[in-house]
Amino acid sequence: METVHTVSWMKQVAAEARKKERLLGFVPTMGALHEGHLSLIHAAQKECSPVVVSIFVNPTQFGPNEDFQKYPRTFETDRAALEDLRVDYLFAPPQEEIYPPGFRTSVNVEGLSERLEGRSRLGHFRGVTTVVLKLLEIVQPRLAFFGRKDAQQARIIRQMTSDLNLDTGIVVCPIVREADGLALSSRNRYLNEGDRRAATALYRSLRAVRDEIVKGERNAARLLAAQRRVIDLEASVALDYAEIVDADSFEPVVSLRNACYVLIAARVGGTRLIDNALIEQSGETFVVTL
Repeated sequence: METVHTVSWMKQVAAEARKKERLLGFVPTMGALHEGHLSLIHAAQKECSPVVVSIFVNPTQFGPNEDFQKYPRTFETDRAALEDLRVDYLFAPPQEEIYPPGFRTSVNVEGLSERLEGRSRLGHFRGVTTVVLKLLEIVQPRLAFFGRKDAQQARIIRQMTSDLNLDTGIVVCPIVREADGLALSSRNRYLNEGDRRAATALYRSLRAVRDEIVKGERNAARLLAAQRRVIDLEASVALDYAEIVDADSFEPVVSLRNACYVLIAARVGGTRLIDNALIEQSGETFVVTL
């Protein structure tokens, strides 16, 4: 595996791949790698060669009261894991390579970025779309791989690539969970033992919605009430939002139709976690993917 630290070097790698007509795949990360990240890399390796993984803790997507300074940084462990996976290139630029002195441009996907996570984390998605656009322009991948746990982020990135006529295809991969259902996240390592147990309430609340759908419930308010009943049983879980939204517009729905997401964000102890379930219509039935 070759470790690349500069934009110019990474662009040379990308140009060489294009020259040889190779299908370059890209997995952007902020490090602190877990099995969820590794599943994205496996998916990229099945489709692409070479595969580039980036590690860059992006300061512009953190709010002033968020965890940028304490966000887990495990670079050497991450690099060893990528070596074991036989990743072709690790792109690990210092901050000044991505945001050089005088940098003053940002990208915002209006209409999708202000809802849900964007409402709770002002400016978050502007930081995400700006850095993702920069990374896609630098790496020039044919395919880029993202996880469905960040469903709103994936939708926004797809919109951005479409609106800006980028050549990169966006591949959204399934959520990877622990045995008890907790969605894998780099922030899970912040949880103490008690909070770790309580955090499974997010998954259990999504499962409660699924169970109601299987019984025939289609009304969004009643489904969300079933979800909240699970959350309310955990004193250390403070709900930020729970909504059922259209999978394209991310507008709330009154009753299930087409494809929807059940989205949840909550603080468990001092740690903010998100999760979701995808609801898809198949004939007269709805299939829920956790």
